[in-house]
Amino acid sequence: MTEINFTKMHGLGNDFILIDSRKEKLEGIDLKQLAIDLCDRHFSIGADGLLIVWPSQKAHYRMQIFNPDGSEPEMCGNGIRCFAKYVYEADQLKEEVLSVETLSGIMLPAVIKDLAGQVIGVEVDMGLPKDEGEVSLHGYKFKKINMGNPHAVAFVDDPAKLDLYDLGSKIENDRHFPNRTNVEFVRVLNEKELEVLVWERGAGETLACGTGACASVAAAILDGKTGKRVLVHLPGGNLDIEWAEDKHILMRGPAEKVFEGKYLLPQVD
Repeated sequence: MTEINFTKMHGLGNDFILIDSRKEKLEGIDLKQLAIDLCDRHFSIGADGLLIVWPSQKAHYRMQIFNPDGSEPEMCGNGIRCFAKYVYEADQLKEEVLSVETLSGIMLPAVIKDLAGQVIGVEVDMGLPKDEGEVSLHGYKFKKINMGNPHAVAFVDDPAKLDLYDLGSKIENDRHFPNRTNVEFVRVLNEKELEVLVWERGAGETLACGTGACASVAAAILDGKTGKRVLVHLPGGNLDIEWAEDKHILMRGPAEKVFEGKYLLPQVD
């Protein structure tokens, strides 16, 4: 029976199964179906997504991302922090800034280390946010922000009172978003803090979303609701988001390795 070694990681509870293609034989495997099988929380390992490490001719590495439904998002903020921590430690790198090829372009995560040299977090230049206008849906006004992947951001008085499962699913699949969208409901606490609930495209409700936090801050700044450095409170923890002088969004947050294991591929008759 064929085995695949994997590493389980998370960023603020947004959890991922990571497979290193340089060490595992993935030829001939339907990766979309593999993601669906692996991410099932009842009959398999369970995760919000699958990350695969590939070699790259354009950067140090290439990151391929799969959602639990088998779809491929362009980018994943918490995922790239986990990815960066994994390759930095697995390859025993000396350079603290990496280049990673993604469907949304080349990303440059930089590991953050403590005095003992241990990786305690990752900073990522998430690039330029794109304001794609507004749309009113189901009684809410959503600001459309692209962070390499699509987001719909609505400011509300109390996100906890919303039926996120119902609203998130409806907005994600609304006809205004031909490629579907991630959805964020945001409460402004003050000019330096936001509270955010996230419905992720292809994954549903998650404890955190890195690109969602960035999109929420970009929307808040564009609307004059906050300053340019904001602490984003998500159900799984906090992200430090900054709109830098070059107009790029910087994301800082943790990444944790949880465990390693072997997955037994089902035999095909």
